Amino acid sequence: MTEKILILDFGSQYTQLIARAVREANVYCEIIPYHKPVVADNSLKGIILSGSPFSVNEENAPAVNIASFIETLPVLGVCYGAQLTAKEFGGRVDKSNKREYGRAKLLKQKDDVLLENVTDHSQVWMSHSDSITVLPEGFELLATTDSIPIAAFKKNGNSSKALYGLQFHPEVYHSTEGKKIIHNFLVNICGCSQNWTPASFVNETVEQLKQQIGDAHVIMALSGGVDSTVAATLISKAIGGRLHGIFVDNGVLRKNEFESVLATYNKLGLNVTGIDAKQRFYTELSGKTDPEAKRKIIGKLFIDVFQEEAAKVEGVKFLGQGTIYPDVIESVSVHGPSVTIKSHHNVGGLPEKMHLQLVEPLRYLFKDEVRKVGLELGIPEEMIFRHPFPGPGLAIRILGEITEEKVKLLQEADHIYTQQLKQYDLYTKVWQAGAILLPVKSVGVMGDERTYEYTVALRAVTSVDGMTADWAHLPYEFLANISNEIINNVRGINRVVYDISSKPPATIEWE
Repeated sequence: MTEKILILDFGSQYTQLIARAVREANVYCEIIPYHKPVVADNSLKGIILSGSPFSVNEENAPAVNIASFIETLPVLGVCYGAQLTAKEFGGRVDKSNKREYGRAKLLKQKDDVLLENVTDHSQVWMSHSDSITVLPEGFELLATTDSIPIAAFKKNGNSSKALYGLQFHPEVYHSTEGKKIIHNFLVNICGCSQNWTPASFVNETVEQLKQQIGDAHVIMALSGGVDSTVAATLISKAIGGRLHGIFVDNGVLRKNEFESVLATYNKLGLNVTGIDAKQRFYTELSGKTDPEAKRKIIGKLFIDVFQEEAAKVEGVKFLGQGTIYPDVIESVSVHGPSVTIKSHHNVGGLPEKMHLQLVEPLRYLFKDEVRKVGLELGIPEEMIFRHPFPGPGLAIRILGEITEEKVKLLQEADHIYTQQLKQYDLYTKVWQAGAILLPVKSVGVMGDERTYEYTVALRAVTSVDGMTADWAHLPYEFLANISNEIINNVRGINRVVYDISSKPPATIEWE
């Protein structure tokens, strides 16, 4: 049974960073809302209480019964979690004279296993408006900073498991030795063995899939993206040819993508059927210019094509999906699901409609962990590290009506752009890049001829998770070269521009 740490989420923007830090130490963890009951079993090794935008002194401030947790498990409170700990055990938390936000120097007051190998004056990151001013009776001060009297503390006594509090955020990048502190809690205090690795995940997941699926068949929509490919490969390792993958050419894939992705699936030994449905999509999209209308047409027609193919397979009881952990966290977060900015192309509604159970082998992995598992499975690096690509494909990178002619124009421009990014060693330095065909024609001159052709906008952003993004500062030499390459090689495009908008306020895609 995999060892586990539970992170109780009080709504902090940093909660996922705590989980990532724990996972980086090769310890499995899960995030649950603070109000969800904690189910303790032999696999649970400790609990971390997250930060929060709330004040512990507010009426109806979120709270948990920490005293009951430490009867059986070590607990670490971070920021709000530390303040809640102090208050629950009889200490005092007051409004700070000023909001304490940013870098501070940790001043160790006592040697302790939690701060082992952490240097004095180590930089830590503060983000709070309350401060712990009086520790509860039976608690001991471990560290201060120049601005706050209580930066780290622990509960004394042998009648319960360890209880620690940190007023700062060890999980963020700016806490330079924060990962050491988290490691000390996980290994020295909780006794975790750090054996959660990509290889162990693959072995455990394949065994779980065998038990879950039994002798049944699984059907799955594949996109060529990393999540669906890794999920399908795991399922295939468990059940072989009883996984039936369906890869649909919706007419708005990248150049040669349909053929190259099918070839990769074949090399991986996946049982995948390719469906050429280009003309059906072009017909349905004809005359449509509204972005949401295009998304919905592609989503609905995809489901129709998928169902038609699925009906040809007998014995299907499960639908495979490449759901990853951020999707799961979002749906059960303290604040509830976020507002939808634009609809996304997925197979939502299919499990109920087709009376299928879900198989989601990546449900508890972050994106970077999915990539590590993919490499462990032997999936080619070019597929593992490819940029995110929208479900509606080039349809939302062609502003206005979709035609086969426009798709071919954009495919060529996009292909040149991607190849040049790789040639200049820039592809892995940006998070996502793509070309956008604008519904704008302009006058140009080629030789002695006047042209009146389309404009392409190039987009490249840097990001960690796509929630926020900055435009990539690509070298002028590269931009000049790529402009010449596209204009000289793609008849129908005579002007190239570069998008320097960040997210927010702009989105990464144009539609």
